[in-house]
Amino acid sequence: MSGTLYIVATPIGNLEDITLRALRILKEVDLIAAEDTRHTRKLLTHFGISRPLTSYFDHNKEVKGNFILDQLEKGANVALVTDAGTPCVSDPGYQIVRDAWAAGYTVVPIPGACAAIAALAASGLPSDLFTFAGFLSNRHGRRREKLQELSKLPGLIIFYEAPKRLLTTLRDMLEILGDRQVVIARELTKMYEEFLRGRLSELIARAEEVPVRGEVAILMSPSDQPELPDTPAMEELLRRYLASGEFSLKDAVKQVTKETGLAKSVVYAEALRQKG
Repeated sequence: MSGTLYIVATPIGNLEDITLRALRILKEVDLIAAEDTRHTRKLLTHFGISRPLTSYFDHNKEVKGNFILDQLEKGANVALVTDAGTPCVSDPGYQIVRDAWAAGYTVVPIPGACAAIAALAASGLPSDLFTFAGFLSNRHGRRREKLQELSKLPGLIIFYEAPKRLLTTLRDMLEILGDRQVVIARELTKMYEEFLRGRLSELIARAEEVPVRGEVAILMSPSDQPELPDTPAMEELLRRYLASGEFSLKDAVKQVTKETGLAKSVVYAEALRQKG
């Protein structure tokens, strides 16, 4: 009889945020596959749990994925955990889950902490429709392309970001998404948990003065700008400036924004469309 793969959520900070069921499963399984065995061993030690550990992360997921499937075939029960929160959210865990299902093994979720949902619940922003975008690329061009794709989505957008890239990301968001209402949730469930609220421009100014430390979730409200009517003048101006060869895309957007009074994000989107 084959084993079962358990997807076990672990605390994102406060160790009390682990369920009784999660503790029982971790005590009973034959093997725990962890993103970082050193980190998980500390968690297990805190709760007096001693079970065999193996690593499973992005750079060894092929080799270790086959190993985990072999253990399931032999009848072993395996728990998959990440460093914090729910596995398979912004990590490679979904691949072993996909392969386990494909091979006919049972997969059981053990729900618990998730930074995105915790931040959403306490944000005070509309939560009836949201998109989880996870981590944006650390490459400038790709990050901006992704933001442009997300700019037309309805509802809230949730991002994760590292503190060292936060300011750069917020500035790109301001230029492409506009000056929306934002909540930045940092150090969730930890001693210095904090929620920063305001317009993007306000939070950028604050972060420039006092750096935001710790891992953060960024919750971006839907655009509160009214739908704009057709703007043939903007399109024609952009076409003329871009075709002249005298303006870069950035300078053309700046000039047309000045002449028409339209939002920079709207002009920028049209400029990208014209550039193909």
